[in-house]
Amino acid sequence: MPIQSGNARIIDPMITISDEFPLESDICYLNHAAVAPWPRRASEAVAAFARENSTLGARDYPQWLQVERRLRERLARLLNAPTTADIALVKNTSEALSFVAFGLHWRAGDQVVISDEEFPSNRVVWEALQPQGVEVIQVSLAGADPEGALLAACGPRTRLLAISAVQYASGLRLDLVRLGAGCQQRGVLLCVDAIQQLGALPFDAQACNCAFAMADGHKWMLGPEGLGVFYCRSDLREQLALHEYGWHMLEHAGDYDRTQWQPARSARRFECGSPNMLGAMALEASLTLLEEVGMAQVATRIEERMLQLQEGLQRFAGMQLHSPLNPARRAGIITFSLAGWDNQRLFTQLRERQVICAQRGKGVRFSPHFYTEPAVIEQTLAVLGQLQQG
Repeated sequence: MPIQSGNARIIDPMITISDEFPLESDICYLNHAAVAPWPRRASEAVAAFARENSTLGARDYPQWLQVERRLRERLARLLNAPTTADIALVKNTSEALSFVAFGLHWRAGDQVVISDEEFPSNRVVWEALQPQGVEVIQVSLAGADPEGALLAACGPRTRLLAISAVQYASGLRLDLVRLGAGCQQRGVLLCVDAIQQLGALPFDAQACNCAFAMADGHKWMLGPEGLGVFYCRSDLREQLALHEYGWHMLEHAGDYDRTQWQPARSARRFECGSPNMLGAMALEASLTLLEEVGMAQVATRIEERMLQLQEGLQRFAGMQLHSPLNPARRAGIITFSLAGWDNQRLFTQLRERQVICAQRGKGVRFSPHFYTEPAVIEQTLAVLGQLQQG
């Protein structure tokens, strides 16, 4: 079927989802929460860029910068940032988190609240502040009201709540609007690791009143590794001390003879040197696909795949699901374990049968995207059935 957006906009009646993702027919790809395959258009953009480099060099560099400009615009729309000035292009989520952790001015006794389910990127960076006297408070998300538990842990010494929009192992999705409102009432900054939501579900940096948000491009945004986005609210940009300096982060970046300088007023101040132009070519192309389909439609299709997986997995005897069953509490992650099976052995057996997934948390993690065909999920469930029967 043609790819359509929520406004029923057709990309091209001759282009189908399977055309954009020409995966080998025996592969069941359910690993978008780790590393996603590129759509065809991203692969073709990189190939064209490589040909241009080999035949013309950087003759058309101004046109490359237009691609980078469009990428910033698409990322601003994806995050619902007020302006592209709030968007920095970074190497990865960890780099952006480090900009925040080592940019804020901390006082001994300050606290950072995180959850007990965070990916190491959103834990280690805050623990690294302990020599400055910063205390890290880990909060359990296991209760019926995880947002309430997080906000209750924010006391008078809490400077920042750092939380993943969707937990990487369990797939638990948090109510960011509620957290943002609660943080605002308490005078606490909200920092959102959005890597497991951005590109899978709509995200609204303004609605959730987050101070900072960051994500890599190589998961749900369907781009390459090595390029991500950092959203920094405009009133906070100059409050983050800079620790990287270079030609690209200057207000007058192209004036090489200028001796008086200052950091860029925009979020480009966090981009010290030459951009990852190769990555920009790929990610910009990938984001055109998400825009053409529409994030509302992307989210709807992912939930359809998740429901198909949930119902299929629940038919297995000895199956235990470790992810939320409530659609409002999940994005594109479902993690499970199977009685009588060691998680590592089950993961290995699935991969040997071309079911591409991950071992995370308490079990094996499946993470389909909007383009994942229902037949792929049925094939995956059939493989599981064969493994269970021995």
